[in-house]
Amino acid sequence: MEILDYAFMQRALLAAVLVGITAPAVGIYLVQRRQALMGDGIGHVAMTGVGLGFLLSWSPVWMATLVSVLGAVFMELVRWYARTRGDIALAMLFYGGMAGGVMFINLAPGGSTTNLSSFLFGSLSTVSESDVTAICLLAAFVILVTVGLRRQLFAVSQDEEFARVTGLPVRFLNLLTAITAAVTVSVAMRVVGLLLVSALMVVPVAAAQQLTRSFAATFAIAVAIGVAVTIGGTVTSYYQDVPPGATIVLLTIGAFIVLTALAAPLARRRARAVAAAHPGGDPAECAIPASRTAGHEAGA
Repeated sequence: MEILDYAFMQRALLAAVLVGITAPAVGIYLVQRRQALMGDGIGHVAMTGVGLGFLLSWSPVWMATLVSVLGAVFMELVRWYARTRGDIALAMLFYGGMAGGVMFINLAPGGSTTNLSSFLFGSLSTVSESDVTAICLLAAFVILVTVGLRRQLFAVSQDEEFARVTGLPVRFLNLLTAITAAVTVSVAMRVVGLLLVSALMVVPVAAAQQLTRSFAATFAIAVAIGVAVTIGGTVTSYYQDVPPGATIVLLTIGAFIVLTALAAPLARRRARAVAAAHPGGDPAECAIPASRTAGHEAGA
């Protein structure tokens, strides 16, 4: 394939695959915890890290990782202790993170020529070899956490009180989830962009939930959707010269719409099968969408 003849596209495709795996892998826990927009908030904070990276002549990816992890820890502390007015503290963190990033980039040597949009919305040509190395290491951490601790993270995401009674370290696992989400934002920054990464965390999971009832199946299908749309968006971006981040997100939304349309007849067919097996049951109770039950059947 012609697209693979170029080193920058090889790097971009590798990064796209890793993003497609890691974003939904973290997103499924955020969706279960009803924190779907956490990735968006962390993306704002990570912008300060990007700016500091340019100002201090360090890797923007690693600096964004450090700053976004600190921001994620702060978010969890606010959630634990700030019973009132916590939303104001988070708003200041989000908007301050974006403003700080813009300020630091403009203060950096040559900052006025820095292509800020490549960090906000993704760019294929800016994925360097050092970026790929950082992305691979960070993605390995995300996969290790989300797959290796899937049972514990699922339990905490579903019911913190029950998880605490069973002896799980709830606060540690919540903090680890937040840190993993922050790392994922840094992984996806070069391909999807800081302002769009949250969509790739949430929408593939929501799409998968239209078809599946178990956590394990939702996880697998969401990751498959993530990989498909990131590769598809990257290839489309190369041939059509369109922004990769926006293309990937639009493809993800398209997948959600298609799967939602397919889920309706499947739900009706399942309801008829259940009604036939239990003639005395209420048909309305049989037609429960898969997305309503995906959180109750772990299957992990």
